[in-house]
Amino acid sequence: MLQISIVVPLYNEAESLPELCSWIDRVMQENQFSYEMIFVNDGSKDDSWQVLQNLSKQYTTIKGISFARNYGKSAALHEGFQKASGQVVITMDADLQDSPDEIPELYRMITSDGYDLVSGWKQKRFDPLTKTIPTKLYNAATRALSGVYLNDFNCGLKAYKLEVVKTIKLYGEMHRYIPVQAKWNGFTKIGEKVVQHQARKYGVTKFGLERFLYGFLDLLSITFVQTFGKRPMHLFGSLGILSFFSGTLITLWLIGVKLYNIANNFKYRNVTDNPLFFLALVAIILGVQLFVAGFLGELLITNSDKTTQYQIKEEIA
Repeated sequence: MLQISIVVPLYNEAESLPELCSWIDRVMQENQFSYEMIFVNDGSKDDSWQVLQNLSKQYTTIKGISFARNYGKSAALHEGFQKASGQVVITMDADLQDSPDEIPELYRMITSDGYDLVSGWKQKRFDPLTKTIPTKLYNAATRALSGVYLNDFNCGLKAYKLEVVKTIKLYGEMHRYIPVQAKWNGFTKIGEKVVQHQARKYGVTKFGLERFLYGFLDLLSITFVQTFGKRPMHLFGSLGILSFFSGTLITLWLIGVKLYNIANNFKYRNVTDNPLFFLALVAIILGVQLFVAGFLGELLITNSDKTTQYQIKEEIA
């Protein structure tokens, strides 16, 4: 069994690939690791795939997957994880901002210290304030909602036990929440290591400010799915019953008040003339709909067998 699988998603990184492969290979040879490099080309529009094919002739440890179009980093990591076979799986970005020199210590923390997952922490960053300030806010929100106390969820440099990545389901922008998914899947020994952050040497960043909005929405999504994904009736059914009985009680109260006034010869008005009756009616209807939504959710979970598939154009075995 290989000791290390290095999974590298890439998009328009043709200039950095030769230096990255050389750097990784040097570190691996110095430490006598058995390893593989798995590059996932996420629909690059430059010569990244051609460069990678040429490099595969020089480095027999290279494996490659090329998507037919751009699916995003989560999709690239998903396919890379499926192909990985090393005892420890290391992920890093292809832009040379993550240092391969960190790999030996990350490997040691997994194999010797017993961590399930070790996340890099770029304590000193070479990014503009437009990236660092939103990142701090995003990290704080993720810690609060997930209960996973990491300083840098978005760092691409991470190490995992092989069994961890095989349990992760990635789509959308979920790559930021791999530690959260790992914890919810029972892999609770999660560590953090301060890593060196390199200034970008080639190209430009592929991410804009919109990623923080999408990332936060994905955080809410994954929190909901993980909490109620296997038991939607617990959420929708509870809300439905609460809404239905609230509406029913209000309606009964309105009828009771009318009957009491009639019996005592007090002035009264029809129940249907009271605006509160229509609010109660809406609550009853909404309650029924929520209950049915929970029931349908249970049926879908019971009968579904959904898999994540991406169109792969070429591979390097």
